Amino acid sequence: MNSYPSNITAIVGAQWGDEGKGKITDFFAGDSDYVVRFHGGNNAGHTIIVDGITFKLHLIPSGIVYGTPTSVIGNGVVVDPKALLDEIAYIKEKGVCPKLMVSDRAHVIMPYHIVLDSALSGHQGQLAAGSTRRGIAPVYADKMFRNGIRMVDLLEPDVFQEKLEKGYSFAKGLIEKSLGKFLEITLEDIFSAYLSYGKQLSEYICDTSVELYNAHKSGKSILFEGAQGISLDVDHGVYPFTTSSNTAAGHISTGTGVSFREVGRIIGVVKAYLSRVGESPLPSEIQDNEAETLREKGGEYGTTTGRPRRVGWLDLVQVRQAVRVNGLTEIALTKLDVLNGFDELPVCIAYDVKGNKIKEMPASLTSYRKAKPIYKILSGWGDLTDNVWNKGYDALPQTLKHYINFIESEVECPIKIVSVGPQRHETIIR
Repeated sequence: MNSYPSNITAIVGAQWGDEGKGKITDFFAGDSDYVVRFHGGNNAGHTIIVDGITFKLHLIPSGIVYGTPTSVIGNGVVVDPKALLDEIAYIKEKGVCPKLMVSDRAHVIMPYHIVLDSALSGHQGQLAAGSTRRGIAPVYADKMFRNGIRMVDLLEPDVFQEKLEKGYSFAKGLIEKSLGKFLEITLEDIFSAYLSYGKQLSEYICDTSVELYNAHKSGKSILFEGAQGISLDVDHGVYPFTTSSNTAAGHISTGTGVSFREVGRIIGVVKAYLSRVGESPLPSEIQDNEAETLREKGGEYGTTTGRPRRVGWLDLVQVRQAVRVNGLTEIALTKLDVLNGFDELPVCIAYDVKGNKIKEMPASLTSYRKAKPIYKILSGWGDLTDNVWNKGYDALPQTLKHYINFIESEVECPIKIVSVGPQRHETIIR
């Protein structure tokens, strides 16, 4: 990382958010002074395997498992304090002492947000995004309504009471009068529980923007860890089948208070095929036995939900957008080993929309619903053993190198990291 013009690196998802960012973040985290989340909430999930121990995290940055870096939850993240306390307890049980900071400006997920999330999902019908129903969309909406409660408010009972009364009555009206559901939990119960959460979390709550500014000034290394992926970005993704935050690297500035111009390296994580949890059209999706084979080989089940992921062939229309919008300096290509044994590997290079060839992601939902994949068929590379993967890039068969080179050429971004397994050492640097 020292060969780059800055000591700040960002890792973001270039697809639907289950690309293997946790593993790539893990690869860099041990050498970083700070590992930072800048958006999303506990709807995200990442799995890391360190020395044979599996960690499944949802809110805390992956760097926490090392004990050395300071993990930071930035102001752009929305925090369920009970979920955060549970995750802190979880990593402590695994022998990790958490070095953690939580932005005092981060917004808090309240119980009524979770109830509202479920009610909204029913209301949205076929336009629902397949929400994890953890209250993410409603808390971001409250933030924009200026009805939000922030982590710092949990430390100030009078302000918390003042804000809670407004937020609770607003949400209750939406839930009961607009959506026909019932909010059972009382304001008093929320007030008591969340004051307790605030006390338990008080040692972690601080102005993380100032902390990161001073760290960067003093030459410390900072790793930004994105959640989800570009197609779930609320502005640039397949709206409305998105998450409720900006997943693009540009949100680092607003989500942490660190200037975007300081970020020297932006790594986009791309899975060698496609998968997603949630609803939306998916042009390169595959079905039946072929899909089941890919799903089982890749272990494609959501970290947060446990739901079977939909799977398909690599979609370079999507990756092309990720390169452009994020300003990627390079790509980390993951799960190449899962494609072992396929004779042919279709790669989607464009969409056919009513006879028109489209190479960029359309904003039109009508167009996206009608998009048919235009494939380039590449040759597979048979069943490679660990002995081949472990010998490095030069030992890989020409067909596999061609797969990598073809992607680079199509999206105009170099692939510098190749991941061939879940463990940290199963990584090839080109």
